[in-house]
Amino acid sequence: MALSKVEKRQRIKRRVRRNIFGTAEKPRLTVYRSNKEIYAQIIDDLTGATIVSASSREKGTATGTKTEVSTAVGKALAEKAIAKGVETVVFDRNGFVYHGRIKALADGAREGGLKF
Repeated sequence: MALSKVEKRQRIKRRVRRNIFGTAEKPRLTVYRSNKEIYAQIIDDLTGATIVSASSREKGTATGTKTEVSTAVGKALAEKAIAKGVETVVFDRNGFVYHGRIKALADGAREGGLKF
């Protein structure tokens, strides 16, 4: 029987997470995308703590298309991360295809100064 869309994403997520691990020096930038919003956080997997987070639900996030909002969230996350002393991260797309809003968020984070 064929996998549903969610099951397929979960399978990809588990496969990718076997190889991606965030440390204090190089934490993991993970992204979650719903139909309306986009969320991103930088996580230290050794301690299990979220260092910085940003989402499209926060006040001050730009309005416009979902792609434009994703770029703004990426830039906001990068600014917060640099203020906390994080400059390099490992990108975890969380099983989503690196296209559209996920790519826009990654490009916005790069524009904001993060390296990955």
